[in-house]
Amino acid sequence: MDTVDKKILNIIQTKFPITQKPYAVIGNEVGISEKETIDRIANLKKEGIIRRIGATFDPRKLGFTSSLCAAKVPQEKIKEFVKIVNSYPGITHNYERDHQYNIWFTFIAEGVEDIEKSLKEISAKTGITNIRNLPTVRFFKIRVDFDMGS
Repeated sequence: MDTVDKKILNIIQTKFPITQKPYAVIGNEVGISEKETIDRIANLKKEGIIRRIGATFDPRKLGFTSSLCAAKVPQEKIKEFVKIVNSYPGITHNYERDHQYNIWFTFIAEGVEDIEKSLKEISAKTGITNIRNLPTVRFFKIRVDFDMGS
């Protein structure tokens, strides 16, 4: 990762341009072409440095609710379980943890009932019955930007 990549990372974390050609704007700011910007970002994704580029919204302001969910999944069923969980559009994060509840995921839906219904479906599809639903009671949002220097 060179200085240009670091500059690109700083821009896309903090001030992603909302325009028809955001990669041209980013490229112009760091002194490269739109195509090179796209290629560099694709490479950073391939290397696992960038996980995703997308908008983030506050589900509460849109009338949605969210839950943190935890499941006890046998090692041999993790891949299948995660694939099924990730097929639901309300899943925003999904992580494996070193804990008896080893799969943790965030679920956003129009209501708690929708999340509960989906969790029952997931349980029926996977055979995993020990899934905890921990609805949001108090919301803490921590924003993290990683200053990559220049």
